[in-house]
Amino acid sequence: MVALAEQIGLSPTPCQRRVRRLEETGVIARYAAVLEPARVGLPLQAFVLVALSSHAEEVVEGFQKALSARPEVLAAYAMSGEMDYLLHVLATDFEAYADFAMRALLRMPGVKETKSSFVLTALKPPGEIPV
Repeated sequence: MVALAEQIGLSPTPCQRRVRRLEETGVIARYAAVLEPARVGLPLQAFVLVALSSHAEEVVEGFQKALSARPEVLAAYAMSGEMDYLLHVLATDFEAYADFAMRALLRMPGVKETKSSFVLTALKPPGEIPV
């Protein structure tokens, strides 16, 4: 807090109040450490487009519940367009990814089709939001 206060030209107490207000209003959603996937044993990254066979409530809920239980899925987004979801998946190697895809993802409720693309190089990985 002291370093942040110095950086923005405030004393620590008003800085702490502002940060607390940002947390309470949801501007700051959470705090996290940004890890390098390869350095924690997860060098394979894939982005997977998923199409569901139906958009019936029970199918969507079943898929989302099954998806939330999978630690391989770093992030998931409901999408517009021809595919329904975009997943960011981490794995130890291609064999582990194939196991996840064949034994978990393709068996999730309502999954009709998937398309996987593998990260070769992260040119601009997730970072700070420019505010």
